[in-house]
Amino acid sequence: MEWRIESDAPIYSQLKTQIILGIISGEYASGERLPSVRDMAVEAGVNPNTMQRALTELEREELVFSQRTAGRFVTEDKAMIDKAKCSLADETIRSFLDAMSRLGYLRDEILSLLAIRIKEENGNANL
Repeated sequence: MEWRIESDAPIYSQLKTQIILGIISGEYASGERLPSVRDMAVEAGVNPNTMQRALTELEREELVFSQRTAGRFVTEDKAMIDKAKCSLADETIRSFLDAMSRLGYLRDEILSLLAIRIKEENGNANL
């Protein structure tokens, strides 16, 4: 997994989001054992305590679970993964709409821009 840390949000929160993306995309498959906290922290270039906090949050949200001696695993509950996907999509949409509003766009203008972009994307998909 490629880790990207920005300065605009707490690191543990960014790690959590990136792990969720890994789960949603199937990079971390349902039921799969996750790498150790230390291995993930080294890979991400963060303190193990920060990675531990991100994983603890994911456990609280029931996207991952611990087995005492075997480590952490991705949930096998498809509904839970779908819920996380919808939640992340909602956050992304809100962030996008807020950014577009700050640029001065009204909702109808945003919809128009999106329609144009989707049409362009569909045209490029046929090439």
